[in-house]
Amino acid sequence: MVDVSAITYDALRVAAEHVLAKVREGKRLGTEDIFILYLGTIVNELKDVRSEVARLEDKIDKTNQRIDETNKRVDETAKSLSARIDETNRRIDETNRRIDELAKSLSARIDDTNKRIDELAKRIDALQTTLLEIQKLLIELVRSRQQ
Repeated sequence: MVDVSAITYDALRVAAEHVLAKVREGKRLGTEDIFILYLGTIVNELKDVRSEVARLEDKIDKTNQRIDETNKRVDETAKSLSARIDETNRRIDETNRRIDELAKSLSARIDDTNKRIDELAKRIDALQTTLLEIQKLLIELVRSRQQ
């Protein structure tokens, strides 16, 4: 299929050149000639606009590509940070487990020490009772000798 816009553009270009030749010769321009010049101006502006749109589309494509690259980097960084956070959480959980084990061990040792202290207190009480009985006997012995 033939590109109609290209044929139309070529026809307009030839017509505009013909009108410009009239202007150079100093001939009077008719309504159609002025319209062709005006149409040529519009086509020229349209060509500039299309060129600018193409440039902006290219710029948008490059910006989108940079955004995609940045998103990939953000995703990679988030993944890396997530892995580091998971590792830190695992280490914290391990530390907490070790603290719990240590607390249990210390509690057991403290309980054992308390039992030993209680047993020692009972022995001291028994010893004091024995000493009191000996003291009483000694007092009786001393009284009985004094009499």
